[in-house]
Amino acid sequence: MNPTIQGLKSRYGLIGNSEGINDALRKSIRVAGTDLTVLITGESGVGKEVISKIIHQQSPRKHNPFIAINCGAIPEGTINSELFGHEKGAFTGATADRKGYFETVDGGTIFLDEIGELPLDTQSYLLRVLESGEFIRVGSSAVLHTDVRVIAATNVDLYERVENGKFRRDLYYRLNTVPIVIPPLRERRDDIWMIFRKFSLDIAERHRIDPITLTPEAKTLLLRYQWPGNIRELKNVAEQLSIMSERRTIDENDLLEVLPELNNRYLPARTTDDQNLDGNMQEREILYKLLFDMKNDLNELKSLVFGLIKENKLDIPDAQKILSLPERASTGHWSDRSLSRQEKEDLIDASYNTGKEDLPSIIIEDRKKERSYFEDSEPVEENLSLEDMEKEMIKKALKKYNGKRKDASEELGISERTLYRKIKQYELE
Repeated sequence: MNPTIQGLKSRYGLIGNSEGINDALRKSIRVAGTDLTVLITGESGVGKEVISKIIHQQSPRKHNPFIAINCGAIPEGTINSELFGHEKGAFTGATADRKGYFETVDGGTIFLDEIGELPLDTQSYLLRVLESGEFIRVGSSAVLHTDVRVIAATNVDLYERVENGKFRRDLYYRLNTVPIVIPPLRERRDDIWMIFRKFSLDIAERHRIDPITLTPEAKTLLLRYQWPGNIRELKNVAEQLSIMSERRTIDENDLLEVLPELNNRYLPARTTDDQNLDGNMQEREILYKLLFDMKNDLNELKSLVFGLIKENKLDIPDAQKILSLPERASTGHWSDRSLSRQEKEDLIDASYNTGKEDLPSIIIEDRKKERSYFEDSEPVEENLSLEDMEKEMIKKALKKYNGKRKDASEELGISERTLYRKIKQYELE
């Protein structure tokens, strides 16, 4: 590991060897010596302010002021005054002139946390400061100058806010000169135990108590948790266990008393992104219902067929007697009282669908002439040409109405002019 990075970790109390943290520190060192604007992104509690302090302390401005401002904590009506100052009488309560942060920190560094919460008008003022170093106090017309380096941070997707019209696009690209991403704690599994142990030792030393240790089961539970509050949440858990637990060896039950959410497994579940899930389920239910109704219709059709057979006094096969019949010869030709096994089973199924068990035995009559007729005939392929079909329909319509084109066109659903053109086309005159 780079000795400079290791030194920064020791100096600022950074714990962990994940590639995400090391990459953020490498970028911080390289950009520190410049005046470029830096945008630090990461979830709440990952340590964005620590990175901003490292950049300032490693820069030529390290002997000048550094101030951290939470943009989301300042009311919208007063944030311009806080950042850029105001003149006496500029608004109700402005009893004297006041310098803003950009004026008092001249030559130093301003860390603007939660930059995405800035109002749109304040974003315009900030953009002017970043581009030219100029600003105007609230209630004044005099243009002032400042030499301030801006380090911004956000825990939201700024580009998404740009697309939604809540953040200026030009300001976004001006701030995002050098992006630094801090990974969340859940992506640094190997660092969780090291950070927890460091917090426990610091608390024990501060309060002069024995440090706590975790059982293997408790350690597994600790590593499995997602830590939505990141390092800040992990520190709170370490402090509570160190102070509130009477025992110095912490098991999983002690952990669950402090943070019941540790037992959550976070298995894949339905999220807000599954907006079409209800629609898909409804379509599936409709499909199942359609298939079920088709099955019922098929059974009803079978019952209807066998009812017609019964009314015509035709014999329906008995299941046991069908199975006792000899199977059809392998030659594939029919013979008297000769059925294949599959045909027998089909007849049995049909018998049961009628709901009657006592059915007369099958009577197979000799129909050699009919079978010979169908066996000797050759199948004729159906003509599927649209033009031929159209031509045939026009012939039939003209024949039906004895050549009267007006009546034939009405029958075909076309104009008489179109019919005349079709007659010419197909040479039907």
